[in-house]
Amino acid sequence: MNQNCPCGKNTSLENCCLPIIKGEKKAKTAEELMRSRYTAYTLADIDYIMKTHHHTSRPLSEYVEIQKWAKRVKWLKLEVLKTKKGTETDTEGFVEFKAHFKELFKKKIIHENSYFVKENEEWFYVSGTHH
Repeated sequence: MNQNCPCGKNTSLENCCLPIIKGEKKAKTAEELMRSRYTAYTLADIDYIMKTHHHTSRPLSEYVEIQKWAKRVKWLKLEVLKTKKGTETDTEGFVEFKAHFKELFKKKIIHENSYFVKENEEWFYVSGTHH
């Protein structure tokens, strides 16, 4: 399984997001966490999505619905448009992205500016503003 990573980086899934999703290494930046979360959606790995969602906004009650949705859509590509802060030395950051997917034969886009925080050397998704 030596395919390119769904996150858009020109490297294999095994050398990009998969080690982060499997817990073998931590995301170093907010963007890296966001890319790994997108990849987890393409794999319908909702456990990882919940684990990396900040505890103050984690949608546990929506777990089954999110999993069904992630399996139902066909993920097409991820575009990272802009990052603000979110480096290895920051404690918060923003990543603006577009996630392209197909649902019920219609192409759709999630355009979001996501907010991340870093606690105990680990990045978490907090919330997002949709455009």
